[in-house]
Amino acid sequence: MKVVLLETIDGLGEVGSEVRVRDGFARNFLIPEGKAMEASDPNLKAFRDKIKARIKKETRTKNEALMLAEKLGELNISFTVKTGKDGKLFGSITNADIHEALMERGFEVDKKKIMLAEPIRHIGSHDVTIRLYPNVGAKLKVEVREEE
Repeated sequence: MKVVLLETIDGLGEVGSEVRVRDGFARNFLIPEGKAMEASDPNLKAFRDKIKARIKKETRTKNEALMLAEKLGELNISFTVKTGKDGKLFGSITNADIHEALMERGFEVDKKKIMLAEPIRHIGSHDVTIRLYPNVGAKLKVEVREEE
């Protein structure tokens, strides 16, 4: 039986490839598990349409992420905090604080995508990376000032 693979299967093929398998393997495993569909003309057309729609959606999402990255790159966020000796903060600034500051400015970014190796604990200017899409990131300037 000829089937079109809906996911990559080791030893069989890549997504979208048309392969010939035994009838029982196709009917009992591949098709019920959603790993393949029968390679009939209507199924092939539906699969191609689905792939085109997915590519179009991913392109649109990536373009939106690029535009957002450009806007975030121009943005500066500042925090005024209490400090102790040597400009060390009494608390810290975390990705949740940065997320909240972005939300106040109208940017909706998932706080899990704000990449901080560790919370900010010193006064000064800090670069924070925000991952918006695979291979698309934004550098955000975070300024931490001492409360007077």
